[in-house]
Amino acid sequence: MIDDFSENGLLAKAIDGFVAREPQRNMASKVSESINKQQSLVVEAGTGTGKTFAYLVPALRSDKKVILSTGSKNLQDQLFSKDLPIIKKALNYTGKISLLKGRSNYLCLERLYNQYAAAGDLDKDLRVDLVRVKNWSIKTKDGDISKCITVTEENPIWPVLTSTNESCLGSDCEHYNDCYVVKARKRALNADIVVVNHHLFLADVVVKDTGFGELIPKADVMIFDEAHQLPDLACHYFGQQLTSRQLLELAKEITLSYRTEVKDMSQLQQCADKLQKSVQDLRIAINQQPPKGNLRVLFKQQAIKKELSYLFDALDFCREVLMLAIGRSTALDNCFERVNQYISLLKKLSETYVTGFSYWYECTYNYFVFAITPLSVADKFSELLAQRKGSWIFTSATLSVDNKLDYFTKRLGLTNAESLILESPFDYLNQTVMCVPRYIPSPNEQGNAEKLVDILLPVIEANNGRCFFLCTSYAMMNALAKQFKELTKLPVLVQGETSKVKLLEQFIHSGNALLIATSSFWEGIDVRGDTLSCVIIDKLPFTSPDDPLIKARMEDCQMQGGDAFNDVQLPEAVITLKQGVGRLIRHHNDRGAIIICDNRLVMRPYGATFINSLPPSPRTRDVNKVINFLLSKTNL
Repeated sequence: MIDDFSENGLLAKAIDGFVAREPQRNMASKVSESINKQQSLVVEAGTGTGKTFAYLVPALRSDKKVILSTGSKNLQDQLFSKDLPIIKKALNYTGKISLLKGRSNYLCLERLYNQYAAAGDLDKDLRVDLVRVKNWSIKTKDGDISKCITVTEENPIWPVLTSTNESCLGSDCEHYNDCYVVKARKRALNADIVVVNHHLFLADVVVKDTGFGELIPKADVMIFDEAHQLPDLACHYFGQQLTSRQLLELAKEITLSYRTEVKDMSQLQQCADKLQKSVQDLRIAINQQPPKGNLRVLFKQQAIKKELSYLFDALDFCREVLMLAIGRSTALDNCFERVNQYISLLKKLSETYVTGFSYWYECTYNYFVFAITPLSVADKFSELLAQRKGSWIFTSATLSVDNKLDYFTKRLGLTNAESLILESPFDYLNQTVMCVPRYIPSPNEQGNAEKLVDILLPVIEANNGRCFFLCTSYAMMNALAKQFKELTKLPVLVQGETSKVKLLEQFIHSGNALLIATSSFWEGIDVRGDTLSCVIIDKLPFTSPDDPLIKARMEDCQMQGGDAFNDVQLPEAVITLKQGVGRLIRHHNDRGAIIICDNRLVMRPYGATFINSLPPSPRTRDVNKVINFLLSKTNL
């Protein structure tokens, strides 16, 4: 199998420009060993290792059922449509490969026909989109909404026409045999390799605990790419949430059933209206509070207590009315189950004295979410590994902190996992320079956006754009965007002006743009060549201690005798910074500068932890040296 990665191996013969890499061979060998021994393995593979091929080759050669989980739907599609076909062809692999997404990615026929029957409830634009989806539904084979070219994935019609675990009627649905989700699961059951994403995997684990609606089949090998995302995602999925969207969706479905199926029960409309009003009133009351915070504090507010009592009353009224309709409509039976579930969950959320959890809320003009999140999933995750025997492999370019993997393995309870850290094969000493500029303002200093623009505009213009400016807040992003648009003729692109995909296309197409963005562009972005040769980061990406989950984890850490800063905040910031810096060098021929606008990197003792965790770039504090580097064809 290792011969596959040699200069004359199968991959070199099948892939133009393939370069044999020692770290890639080492990783492939370790993955193969873990699969054969049914062990757990954690691998940090530095950018350029070729980790995707390093786990795909042993996975396909194993002759075992394999689940491949990625960090996002975009990466999932890339793995299925681009990477796997290459390896399949190179190895002459004859097994079946399947792509499986969550329910919300597939058209629900039950909802489509019900909405069509009551289309008058939708506004004019949505009625037009409904007709477009209906026309597409006649042609589609798999019901994957991303393939509907007449209606974009962001269109508000899709939440109306897709199901959730809660709203799915299962085998009681009259469209069960034609259901696209059921068909997708059957393909996955029959496949040898199944490609999923972390959200679907974790949602499926939670659903399996309830014994209903699971999608992902059992497998011998589980491989998680972009595994650094797993601990936080697992905390959310092993927690519980109640949202205004869920409650309003319930009210809509009660109304829909009344208008299409059980037309003689006007109480259905009354209870739906009461539920809708109580949810909207509660949202208005929460809007008087900070946009996110501690649920324990929120639920002590008198105005919130009052609206919560009305919400309980509305849910109780729905339960009483739906009880009278049991057996008359499958959809209403499902609504009855959900009402009981939401009442129980709301009671649990109100019992804010339970320790070991973060109780938090978020609210915007459009929605609210109440959540209870466990502060640790180590026990839960290690229990999952014990229940599902086989090989569990976790890999990412950003798992270690200060060259140790402890932070990641402890959070997931991976006490017996083998581990491996592979350095990037890129020549950072010659391909890059890293700068913490002199005279930069303190991170929270007033007017720091203007000062940063003064210092950095000469660098950006000397480089003819070709720059990402990654920010840690929307406020900084918007302030920088305003300044740069006034002071430079270079194209200035800003996150939020259009979709992420279109923004990236504009950046690449222009060839001389400055792209200013926040969290969406810190990871999962791959721009190769001269188009991107400078990455600027506004400050060290410490999560705000006011973030409810981080705050709760820090408090819990202190209660256990730990150091909240060193054990929680610092490792999180290091991993995020590594992601941002990793946008720059994506190929052996890439070259560029990393500029981090935070004096703490060189003036605080913990700065060494960041520097030791980053690639070994030459360092300077002189922006003129950065300009010389960017303009020259040789190193500093």
